Amino acid sequence: MPRFTHRSFLPVLFQKDEVTQEWSTSAEDDKVHPGPPESKQTTKGVVSSDFHDSETESVQDGVKQAEAITAAWSRKALLVAYAGMLLVFYVNSLQQQISGNLTAYVTSAFSQHALLATTSVMSSIIGAVAKLPIAKIIDIWGRAEGYMLMVALCTLGLIMMAACNNVETYAAAQVFYWVGYNGISYVLDVFIADTSSLKNRAWLFAFTTCPFIANTFAGPAAAQAFYLHSGWRWAFGAFSIIIPVICSPVAIIFLRGRRKAEKMGYLRRDASGRTFFESVKFYLVQFDIVGMLLIIAAFSLFLLPFSIATYQADKWKSGSVLAMIIIGCLCFPAFAIWERYFAKVSFIPFHLLVDRMVLSACVLAATLFASFYCWDLYFLSYLQVVFDMSIENAGYIGNTYNIGSCFFAVIIGFIIRATGKFKYLALAFMPLDILGVGLMIYFRQPDSHIGYVIMCQIFIAFSGGTLVVCEEIAVMAAASHSEVAVVLALLGLFSNI
Repeated sequence: MPRFTHRSFLPVLFQKDEVTQEWSTSAEDDKVHPGPPESKQTTKGVVSSDFHDSETESVQDGVKQAEAITAAWSRKALLVAYAGMLLVFYVNSLQQQISGNLTAYVTSAFSQHALLATTSVMSSIIGAVAKLPIAKIIDIWGRAEGYMLMVALCTLGLIMMAACNNVETYAAAQVFYWVGYNGISYVLDVFIADTSSLKNRAWLFAFTTCPFIANTFAGPAAAQAFYLHSGWRWAFGAFSIIIPVICSPVAIIFLRGRRKAEKMGYLRRDASGRTFFESVKFYLVQFDIVGMLLIIAAFSLFLLPFSIATYQADKWKSGSVLAMIIIGCLCFPAFAIWERYFAKVSFIPFHLLVDRMVLSACVLAATLFASFYCWDLYFLSYLQVVFDMSIENAGYIGNTYNIGSCFFAVIIGFIIRATGKFKYLALAFMPLDILGVGLMIYFRQPDSHIGYVIMCQIFIAFSGGTLVVCEEIAVMAAASHSEVAVVLALLGLFSNI
């Protein structure tokens, strides 16, 4: 069973274990001085400070902006920004809960319920791969620009879902929606990393998932109310208005923070002096277009055939399916060679691609994702068909994982903050995840009591909440501040493929 592949990398999982406190404040001016939000490995295996990336020419403008804005912000402004972000996470999680509970009814409305898994897989793949170019956007142009672009894409996807008349349009809308939805959360996570120490990041990341606990009950009830009284289209149409309204204050906070940094002299915006064609050449190099296209093509061409092969006339013998798999496989070594020997500005720093801690965390993320969705994709349909549950009650049970993982992640975050250690937590909870998924195979049968299924979800929830936090801290401990966005995108790619 693929789930037990965890054992193959247990000896080298998360070699760097300790994190140190890097957050300091000045009582005199009430400004937040984050010190190095990121750090590098010392000879003792302790993550230490190094916030001098901005003094090097290799640091891109978006990173310099983030450092300048962080230095200019007062504690009050930072707390207001965090409050605005928490509201965004709440509304996004509520919409995602409603959307998740209605997806089966949307595909069924077009007599294509069997496409539920394919639609989910395709949108997840594209949404995950998109995080890599998003990382370059926010590193080159800035956090605010990337955030506003993601809000626009999410809103566009919701409008398309509300107006779609066939499952193909709905599938396309899902791509825009998931790129925007994942992108909003991703940019805000990077912002949290910009403004906090590595040691505090575990519980801050966990705290932003708390809205999922509240929406565990609100989401399914709202989904059923929309379905019975307004129709599923209004469930998407209403949030195409709500989301941009709720997200706008955070964008304004970002822009005001940048303006304040400019007035205080922390950030200077000079004309580039480049012509149009020089600018095009500059951004082609900065975005590492070749590397970006190679890695996107690699994951997309390799993974998509696993979803669309069954719909081809010749199944796995189809020439197009085989060609996609072969070309996708060839793109992986081509990307590594390009990044190692030819890229002037690396899309993903090569040392991160060979770092044992980063690789272990990415393999863990991919394994957790695969093991979870092996049983979760049709879970709501299973509850409604086998146990004759309503949308609301099925949603409550389906959200057991959200309650358990989000609640327990906060506890784990505080433990990491107090102890500065995460490796042994990951090793301790990995067997619990294996147990939960293994028992789910046995108990997810028509004649099993629903209580046993919920028990399995609780096991998976507690272990999942722990492992997700640990893998995030692991990759950030291995990266410098200028590499945080890319390394989180790389982890997000593996956790959504």
